Amino acid sequence: MKHLSVIFILFSVCTASAQMQKHNPKDQLRSLNWDVIGSVKFELTDKNELLPIFTETIRRFENKEFGLTGYLIPIKSGQKQQKFLLATLPINQCYFCGQNGIPVMIMVEMENAVPYSEKPIQVRGILKLEEKDASYKPPITIKNAKLIY
Repeated sequence: MKHLSVIFILFSVCTASAQMQKHNPKDQLRSLNWDVIGSVKFELTDKNELLPIFTETIRRFENKEFGLTGYLIPIKSGQKQQKFLLATLPINQCYFCGQNGIPVMIMVEMENAVPYSEKPIQVRGILKLEEKDASYKPPITIKNAKLIY
């Protein structure tokens, strides 16, 4: 139920934002590190689980320091965020309306809460991979992250 409420909130915010602002494909962030994250593929099992398939490309960075620049997507309300999603597109691009598709996203767990920003942020922390159902939690996390800018 908790996951459904997060999805509903994100959908509501995206829908409202999409009505106020047009889509801008130039907002999409690209980098070699996002390419590493994007190398992960997914497989739908007979049990309806969405399991990640980690390539050697991303496994080289597992449990090592990893930096990434992206857009902060909150999963809880508040001006400061300590655990959030980081995406290649800003929240106003409305992932669920079909205009730009669903961007690559990862979970970020900060050492200290950071203020919400609509501008890209850069974080650095330890890259963790989990081989669990990605329907409930992103399989890629940057833990103990610090805000670089």
